[in-house]
Amino acid sequence: MPRALPLMIKSDRLNRACTRARFTLLLLVGLAPACTLSGVLPAKAVPIERPTDGEPYAVHVTEAARRFGIPAAWIRAVMQIESHARRDAVSLKGATGLMQIMPDTWSELRARYALSGDPFDPHDNILAGAAYLRELYERYRSPGFLAAYNAGPRRYEDYRDGRRSLPPETVAYVAALLPLIEGNDSARPAIRSVSGLSPWTKAPLFVEQLDSAHTANHPAPVQTATDTIAVAVTRDLSAIAPRSDGLFVALSSTEHAQ
Repeated sequence: MPRALPLMIKSDRLNRACTRARFTLLLLVGLAPACTLSGVLPAKAVPIERPTDGEPYAVHVTEAARRFGIPAAWIRAVMQIESHARRDAVSLKGATGLMQIMPDTWSELRARYALSGDPFDPHDNILAGAAYLRELYERYRSPGFLAAYNAGPRRYEDYRDGRRSLPPETVAYVAALLPLIEGNDSARPAIRSVSGLSPWTKAPLFVEQLDSAHTANHPAPVQTATDTIAVAVTRDLSAIAPRSDGLFVALSSTEHAQ
């Protein structure tokens, strides 16, 4: 039994290496289609962390970024790609509001974070989307959390585990968002540890996907206050994403969300 541990570690590293290689190839192929997406903004069009008078949802975005410890630039980028910043947007699949949240996902997030009953409310829709982005990032890191936001956790895990491919629209979605999320070096956005965030292993959105075999083969990533997005990006998408340093900081006790 003591000799089995190195084999398990090597197997896990091999699985992650295969996932990185496939994701990199898919995104490289998907970069060209992504350029044709309507409404996609160039990287310079994404505002930095400070809210501006010309941004209608600046207050909500800033609140959500602070509460869930993610860069405001992430929220703005997802909101622009998902709904073109239209509060009344509804997709063909039923996703609603600025952050295009599916009904079942909205119900779970609403209950977990004490939100209102209106999925179109800009304040609560942005809070829900930010919470979901943080939960997905905690589980999948970058760029997997973007694919899971678009295609759903189950579909992304199927791709990660080699069971089926990602939809072309998801590949294009991730390729379009990465420059907006990772390319804004001047903002130096920080990912902060926050209190009151539901662990992904306990969240109803994810519980149904877990069993003992899956957990054994794909252990949850361990996050500490010294982790950086740069490490995750370099690990998962080294061929595309630029490296940035020092992006992960811990909140002081006075900065934790109320």
